[in-house]
Amino acid sequence: MKTLIKTSILVLLISSLLPATTLALPEANPVPGGIVLLALKDNQIASSARYENKRLASIQENGVTYLLVGLPLSSKTGQHKVQIKTTDKQQQQLSFEVSAKTYKAQYLTIKNKRKVNPYEKDMPRILSEKKRKNKARKQFTDKPVMADFEVPVEGRISSIYGLRRFFNEQPRRPHTGLDIAAPQGTPIKALADGEVIESGDFFFSGNMIYLDHGQGLITLYAHLHTLNVKPGDKVYKGQIIGTVGETGRVTGPHLHLSVIANQTLVDPLLFLPQLKPHAAEYFKNN
Repeated sequence: MKTLIKTSILVLLISSLLPATTLALPEANPVPGGIVLLALKDNQIASSARYENKRLASIQENGVTYLLVGLPLSSKTGQHKVQIKTTDKQQQQLSFEVSAKTYKAQYLTIKNKRKVNPYEKDMPRILSEKKRKNKARKQFTDKPVMADFEVPVEGRISSIYGLRRFFNEQPRRPHTGLDIAAPQGTPIKALADGEVIESGDFFFSGNMIYLDHGQGLITLYAHLHTLNVKPGDKVYKGQIIGTVGETGRVTGPHLHLSVIANQTLVDPLLFLPQLKPHAAEYFKNN
């Protein structure tokens, strides 16, 4: 008979364990839109782990296995649980706490009003593209995960994750990515090795690419000018996959970068500590 073991575990702030330069892990931040890193004990060998019934990625680093938990922007504060099924068919629960975070509002003026209020004839396309996006977000392949991401493009951070957005004074969904402004045609690099699982011209996102990095860890690159890869292509870290553009719903040329973990769009800055100085400049000016 399967046994249920309830285990409380601390959310690990990785910087407190080892110098940041020795780790290829993202930064833990247990807030809505953030991520949690849970270290498994030596006797905890998971055959699968789930949070809100979505499979989790595991990352090996310095002999330790970490579960990577992406937290939705809608996450409630308080205690949350991860369900683990071990190789000996036991079930365990790992607990962690989510803290509150308030995100600022951002007001943008979109010249192409159709991108804010689509025509009725646009809806079949939008709904079809939504299905393609949802399918890409649910991709899960059993291969090792490396989260030591490379900065995709040189530029200025023009918008951050989590902002409550208003287009032409109309409320829309929060911003679920990181925007890096750069001239049109600037090369864009793949953050890590992966496979192209979706690409094309989307109504709101313009030219867009989804890269699968394994175990539900996916990166998304939107508003591109050109696409250099197609679905099925294998890419390597640092490979040029496209160029910066201003396609879709935009106010100017930039890369919109999203990171997906367990089907959840999380803050890309947690995976790109190299951009912290640029982020500090953004916060200083906004």
